[in-house]
Amino acid sequence: MGRAPARRPGPAPLLIACALGIERLALRTGDRSGAPGAMTVLRTGMGPLNAERAVRGALGTGPLRDAAVLATGFCAGLAPGMHPGDLVVAEETRDGRGSTPCTGTGLLVEELVRALPGRTVHTGPLTGSDHVVRGPERGALLATGAIAVDMESAATLHSAARAGRRPLAAVRVVVDAPQHELVRIGTVRGGISAFRVLRAVLPAFFEWHRSSLLPRR
Repeated sequence: MGRAPARRPGPAPLLIACALGIERLALRTGDRSGAPGAMTVLRTGMGPLNAERAVRGALGTGPLRDAAVLATGFCAGLAPGMHPGDLVVAEETRDGRGSTPCTGTGLLVEELVRALPGRTVHTGPLTGSDHVVRGPERGALLATGAIAVDMESAATLHSAARAGRRPLAAVRVVVDAPQHELVRIGTVRGGISAFRVLRAVLPAFFEWHRSSLLPRR
């Protein structure tokens, strides 16, 4: 008798990481019809240490070991003219340990514009912080070239990159901008446009994931 053919591994799964329960709720109630066969929405908890710990643990398990990783959720915009509900697609994420380049930024922009016509999409460096950024600190971060800041994306992608080569991306929705400072994150639940935008991003994420699995020439 001949040997049974070896089983081919399935496509790499998609891990979408967010920090807050309200972010996970938006993602879980969005359009998942085009989801890849294996997709996980991971709530990491707030802050870089929680994000790093959660992502490292998730990627240490067999099913997610080779997963493409996309960090998402809300962020603070740094550049003048940004508004709540705008989208930020990171070209790289930054923290005190350096920068992590992102994969497929151009495709993500195209797909987000298609999924959310009329929404402004910004691209550039996304910087990390271990606290909520307010007032004059925005200007200092903008001077470094960053266009937005959040507490988890840089730690998420840094941890994912250290765990092995894989597609990486970060897409954030602005809830807080220089002329539109947010008093407390709970007001998002009261109807701010960022929640509705986050619900609508999944089709773009799925297209990015499919493209990231194609062989590179």
